[in-house]
Amino acid sequence: MAYDEFFADRVRRVLEEKKILFTEKKMMGGLLFMVDEKILCGVHLDKKYGDSLLTARVGEEAYAREIHKEECLPMDFTGRPMKGYLFITPEGFDLDNDLAYWVQLCLDFNPLAKASKKRKKKKQ
Repeated sequence: MAYDEFFADRVRRVLEEKKILFTEKKMMGGLLFMVDEKILCGVHLDKKYGDSLLTARVGEEAYAREIHKEECLPMDFTGRPMKGYLFITPEGFDLDNDLAYWVQLCLDFNPLAKASKKRKKKKQ
C-alpha cells in the first residue's frame, strides 16, 4: 500500500495557500515536498505504526521543543532517529489548522536547512 493521496492533497493545499513554490519527489514509499531543493516535509505510510504519518523537517531546536507532544515520534528508519526530523501521527494533523502549524514549522526551518549534495551521474 502506498502513501495516502488525500493526505498528500491536504499538504499541497496548505503550500499552495501560502503561495510556496515546491516540488514533489517520491521516495521511500512516500512522497516528499521540497522547497528550494531541500526536504520540507512528506507523507509516509509507516508499517510499524500502521498509518500515514507526516514527516516534518523542523531542525534540532524545534525538535527538542516539540518531541514531547503526544502526536510526535522520532523519525526512525534504521534504529537511530534522524536529527531534526519528526513523525507526526494523524491526531496531530487531523484538523487543517494543525496541519498548517506543522507545515509552517517546516517552512520556518527551511532557510536554515542544508540541501543534500547532488550525486554525479555515472558515465556508461
